[in-house]
Amino acid sequence: MWGPNTYEWILFQFATAKAGIILVSVNPAYQLQEAEYALRKVGCKAIVCHSQFKTQRYCDMLRQICPEIESSSPGGIKSARLPDLRSVIVLDSRQPGMFHFDDVMQAGSSQYVQQLHDLQKKLSFDDPINIQFTSGTTGAPKGATLSHFNIVNNAYTVGKRVGFIWRPHTRVCLPVPLYHCFGSVGGGMCMAVHGISLVFPSAGYDGKANLAAMESQRCTFVYGTPTMYVDMINQPDLAKYDLSSVHTGIMAGSPCPPEVVKQVISVMGIKGITIGYGTTENSPVTFCANPGDNLERKSETVGFIMDHLEAKIVNPSTGQLLPLGEMGEIMIRGYCVMLGYWADPDKTNECITESGWYKTGDIGSMDAYGYCKIDGRIKDMIIRGGENIYPAEIEQFLHTHPKIKEAQVVGVQDARMGEEVCACIKLVDGQECTAEEIKAYCKGQISHFKIPRYVLFVTSYPLTITGKIQKHKLRIEAEKLLGLEKGK
Repeated sequence: MWGPNTYEWILFQFATAKAGIILVSVNPAYQLQEAEYALRKVGCKAIVCHSQFKTQRYCDMLRQICPEIESSSPGGIKSARLPDLRSVIVLDSRQPGMFHFDDVMQAGSSQYVQQLHDLQKKLSFDDPINIQFTSGTTGAPKGATLSHFNIVNNAYTVGKRVGFIWRPHTRVCLPVPLYHCFGSVGGGMCMAVHGISLVFPSAGYDGKANLAAMESQRCTFVYGTPTMYVDMINQPDLAKYDLSSVHTGIMAGSPCPPEVVKQVISVMGIKGITIGYGTTENSPVTFCANPGDNLERKSETVGFIMDHLEAKIVNPSTGQLLPLGEMGEIMIRGYCVMLGYWADPDKTNECITESGWYKTGDIGSMDAYGYCKIDGRIKDMIIRGGENIYPAEIEQFLHTHPKIKEAQVVGVQDARMGEEVCACIKLVDGQECTAEEIKAYCKGQISHFKIPRYVLFVTSYPLTITGKIQKHKLRIEAEKLLGLEKGK
């Protein structure tokens, strides 16, 4: 499936589940090479897409990859570069060599009902149902393959944890995309399992549209990444929207600074905000707080392990189990762990141990009550003169500064120290600040080696289509602005 959030996407998802088809979610931001790689990797037989969305012209891209489409009959595509592809189904227009979605829906008749029943008898809960491609920031995208067992159970336990089973008539404002787990499992599957209502504010992300939808549709619950919440909090006309119906929400997808959580509560009035943590490879949620948990604990941790799952903290170098309170790599075991990366056993074996533990690549710690705190990604760790520094810790502190709207910390190269700390800061609208002021604020509050050597004031960050910060790109941009590119 390729394109923006659509009701048709949900219909197609349920249809594939019944027919024993594997749904492959393709990021709509993919360019030609990335899209061809993903489609070829899984041997995709049919593509469902819009003709275009924003700047992406999907049908034109497909014609570049498969020029044979122009002279093919719908359903009879034979492509040299995508040899398994047979059909393209377009949702919004009629294109040569492609089906229109309406035609496909009307072609269904009673004669196919028995075929569906026969297929259902052959399905197993362990069969793959969804392939979610990673962003491919460190190489070719990897297809995390999830089973019925993975996503149905995760949707049930997530809904149970956040209260869908006891909150009648829940109406969720869902701005997160359906082509990733946050939207497809936390949204689409939770709708099926718990009977909640979903409200899609806009075809593409729009902070103002989120507020308008929550008001007009009287939403009771909202989903979002930290960046999405920061965007909503800072809408200049936020005060004019009546958000009184919104009692609870969940924030997940990337590290959630406690100050942002507190602002959501104080500015938007959403008292029951909950932090969730997980990975696509874990279907996705593995840690989550209860809505009624203590605010400080909720804002500073990602809650405790989900039902029927196990978690441990290990030394990332040796794999040795670490005591409570010590930082190490978070590992997860249980029903949520993916089947593997599609057609990539080597990558699968790198992250799933023989005993079934999934290596998240995230650094964190757990307290005596089982609450987990995320300290950052192993790959984002800054090594400054032999000191290991985790950006999330510094970011959380910087968010306490009254002039800072959002802060992201990256390591930039340094000839003497190896790496130095660079803070890329977005200021609250109308505020002015200097690098010296930021450094003075840090002095005596965090270790001297964690105080940013460089402070850059920015107006935006490079983002993925799901609103996550692309730190590898941010580092490159920071080094360029600071004149630290290699060779200079």
